[in-house]
Amino acid sequence: MSSSSARGDQWTFLTNHARVLLWIARDPEVRLRDVSAGIGITERAVQIIVADLEAAGYLTRTRVGRRNRYTIDTSVALRHPSEADHPVGDLLGAFLHREDTREADPAEPETAAGP
Repeated sequence: MSSSSARGDQWTFLTNHARVLLWIARDPEVRLRDVSAGIGITERAVQIIVADLEAAGYLTRTRVGRRNRYTIDTSVALRHPSEADHPVGDLLGAFLHREDTREADPAEPETAAGP
C-alpha cells in the first residue's frame, strides 16, 4: 500500500472551524463540551476555535445566566480568497437546509403549492 493510499482515509472536506460553527448554528445555546463530544476534538480545541470565530467576526458570545448564547453573523465572507465572494451563511444554509429535509417524512413526496 502506498503512503498516499494510507493517508487517503484521513482527510475531510470541512475543517473543525466549520464543524464548530455548524454545531453552534444548530443550537445557539449549546455547551462547548457537547460540541467537543459531537465532533471528537477536545473541549480546549473547541474553546480556541470559538475564540477564533469570535475574533474574526463570525459569531458573538452573550452571557445568559450561567450559560453562553452564540449569535452568528451570516453575512461575514468566507476567509479563503477563492471563496471570499460567499458569505458564511451560504455554507451554513447548505448544510442546515440539508439536515432540515432529512427530518421530513420520506414517505410523503414534496409537492409544490399550486393554485
